[in-house]
Amino acid sequence: MQTRQLGNTDLHLSEVGFGAWAVGGGGYAFGWGAQDDRESIAAIHRALELGINWIDTAPVYGLGHSEEVVGKAIAGRRKNVILATKCSMVWNEKREIGNSLRAESVKKECEDSLRRLKTDVIDLYQIHWPTDNEHIEEGWRAIGELIEAGKIRYAGVSNFQYDMQHMYKTQAIRAMASLQGSYSMLRRYPEREPFDFLREHKIGFLAYSPMQAGILTGRFDMSRLTENDWRRKAREYQEPNLSINLDVVEKLKAIAARDHKTVAQLAVAWVLRRPEVTSAIVGARRPSQIEETAGGAGWTIDEEDLKAIDRLLDERRKRVESAGGYLSPNE
Repeated sequence: MQTRQLGNTDLHLSEVGFGAWAVGGGGYAFGWGAQDDRESIAAIHRALELGINWIDTAPVYGLGHSEEVVGKAIAGRRKNVILATKCSMVWNEKREIGNSLRAESVKKECEDSLRRLKTDVIDLYQIHWPTDNEHIEEGWRAIGELIEAGKIRYAGVSNFQYDMQHMYKTQAIRAMASLQGSYSMLRRYPEREPFDFLREHKIGFLAYSPMQAGILTGRFDMSRLTENDWRRKAREYQEPNLSINLDVVEKLKAIAARDHKTVAQLAVAWVLRRPEVTSAIVGARRPSQIEETAGGAGWTIDEEDLKAIDRLLDERRKRVESAGGYLSPNE
């Protein structure tokens, strides 16, 4: 597994990172349904065996549970793992999720994450969402204080690409190491102004959901989702988008097969084709899933195949638009 340097930091991340959202399980607004912690830990261990050297989690994933699972999985292996987690999404005793970037909240979240992860320092600490707009600068300064206190090594942001003003004012206070954002064949928003900004300031990009939360795996089946799976309410999984998306996936299978790859591996390699991308974050709930998607790294899609993919995506956009479906910016 090859690595890429994260912006101007001394962190070199494997081209594929382990995303720990799904291992948080269910029972909350953004849950994936019931999850066996033993399988989660086995999946993380398998990822490390495959050369994946970093894990991305967040307190809100399972309302603390994902971080606890990660902490158990890396026990005795901490020196070999780069840990990334987040702040800003908080919850109350009723498990209702809110947002806060007040300094005292950010510092409390950091302490809670350190405890759950069973570590003394977090390698990359990210603002999860810029939803608490009033306190973005206050929260970012608090993260700087945590760096100075030795509890965090580097700071980044997540989901800031939708309003570049957030990026400008954050960078003006303290240089960010990374931007994490959704990026896949079905969500191409970062390709214009966000990527331009990252190149100018030498900031790394961490692409989450390169397989669009399962659609681009080649095996997605809506009927298998539990009733409380968040995807049942997401626009990409509703008609007319769903049928059009799955039709595109069927056509992508032929392209992937030419390189003896799966659609999931093709989706990961497609994201990694961009030099702005440091790593693609892939989720896994069991070892077999990470064994497959890790194969998305270490190879290059042929130029003719990239053109064929562009044609398919352009056709998809026109079909969705014609049917009155949902299109994300820049599709």
